[in-house]
Amino acid sequence: MPRDLLHLTSLRPCPFLPEAREALSAASMRRFGTDRGPDFYRAALECAQSLWLQGLPAQALLLINRAMGAAFDGSEPALMDWPVPYAAAAWIMRHREEEQFIGNPRRHYQHLATRMVEPRKELRTWRAWACWYLAREIFPDYPADEKQIAEEGIREPDLSEIQAGLATLGIPGETEEFKKSLAL
Repeated sequence: MPRDLLHLTSLRPCPFLPEAREALSAASMRRFGTDRGPDFYRAALECAQSLWLQGLPAQALLLINRAMGAAFDGSEPALMDWPVPYAAAAWIMRHREEEQFIGNPRRHYQHLATRMVEPRKELRTWRAWACWYLAREIFPDYPADEKQIAEEGIREPDLSEIQAGLATLGIPGETEEFKKSLAL
């Protein structure tokens, strides 16, 4: 871990994210503009690690969301080292300290999945449902947004539907990465 982050935290780095070279904020991602390619993906993961080490798990999860929105086909070198970050999301949800704000990840991912916009809307929706499923398993007492479910007629998918969506639309090996994250 870089020296400038050592003084910020007693947290150990997330093993499913690349090393953070410096203290970053979400604003550091502005430099990419609308580019959502492999460099964006790697930078978003690095920023997520930095935010995690700064004791900001909710913000780290938001950067993981952004990384999952990157455009890739599965052949990019960054994905060889850092697969679609389901394991990182699960690890952060499981390892955050009680006093650290995380909000309600179950509700967050429900909203993300049901309010997704282009580009790659359908794939990104299934990725959000996959993270929702992880959050539901990790935080079984955290409530869904029942009002949204009732008013908008939302039907929460089951595990087999999520896996089928990822298998159909995701990159090669993505469903297996999601399944591994369930075991964390």
